[in-house]
Amino acid sequence: MKVNIGGLDRALRIAVGVALIAWAIFGGPVWAWIGVIPLATGLVGFCGAYSIFGINTCKIKQQ
Repeated sequence: MKVNIGGLDRALRIAVGVALIAWAIFGGPVWAWIGVIPLATGLVGFCGAYSIFGINTCKIKQQ
């Protein structure tokens, strides 16, 4: 898997993921656990949906 998520995109995914998970932990709706997905993709730097649609927000050239 090649990294296809850039710096700002990763930071936003991690922030949104953490916020949703915190909301779920502190009494939010069960669907807020979906925050695990943006958190995981932000930490790993790879998004399967981006691969399918040919999107790459990472500016670093990879080999």
